[in-house]
Amino acid sequence: MKTHKHPALPLCPCGSKKKYKKCCQPFHNGKTPPDALLLMKSRYSAFALGLSHYIIQTTHKQNCDYKEDLSLWEKEINGFSKNTQFLGVDILDFTQEQEGASVTFYANLLSQAKDISFIEKSKFYKVDGVWLYHSGEFL
Repeated sequence: MKTHKHPALPLCPCGSKKKYKKCCQPFHNGKTPPDALLLMKSRYSAFALGLSHYIIQTTHKQNCDYKEDLSLWEKEINGFSKNTQFLGVDILDFTQEQEGASVTFYANLLSQAKDISFIEKSKFYKVDGVWLYHSGEFL
């Protein structure tokens, strides 16, 4: 597995105020997030850092964006990440049960100097002991 180092990245993009190497980097390098909230935050960081492999790996196969053509999907994710400024994420609500969870969050984003921020209620499901992003509803 390829490890990801971002030496010029003092704080994690997820907004935890922790250093990236002590926050989301271990998940990006293969550690399994213990809950859906940490998965959601690590996915936000992965988008901010252009880590398309992590987004693909942590997406449920029933997600509407899931693609069998991984290279096309990777290009789409990389294009979004490259053309977007990730200015922060705020968690508004989090509920988790044994096999399912939801995270409502506000993502502060700019694309080509346009505000494309949104609020999403995301659903996550545990599959074989691993949390995966299933779907999201814009609020």
